Amino acid sequence: MMKSEIKKPIAINFDDKGLIPVIAQDSETKDILMLAYADQEAVNLTLSTGYAHYYSRSRKKIWKKGEESGHLQKIQDILIDCDEDALVYVVNQIQAACHTGYRSCFYRRLDGEVIGERIFNPDDVYSKN
Repeated sequence: MMKSEIKKPIAINFDDKGLIPVIAQDSETKDILMLAYADQEAVNLTLSTGYAHYYSRSRKKIWKKGEESGHLQKIQDILIDCDEDALVYVVNQIQAACHTGYRSCFYRRLDGEVIGERIFNPDDVYSKN
């Protein structure tokens, strides 16, 4: 019988821009839903709130997944790879992960064939008032 290891916090190896790639995976289906990036603050918010937070490289700010659409990602687990430079958020996805309306951002093959399910019309969700 193996002795249980003493748990200690793992250091996250952020890149030179202070970011780490994060894969969101559905906790039930195991589908890959999306790839995004997080900084230390986004990881801390994810840990403290139980909902996925990311860092938008284009908007240069932290965002809570689903803050506009309501399509939240409830954290079930967080995994880190062997090099400590990539994370997996195992999530309970509320409705769809992709802003284009598909359940997963990986909804098409490289040849363009759509294989995913469109859950909502993004024009209805992200309309400007």
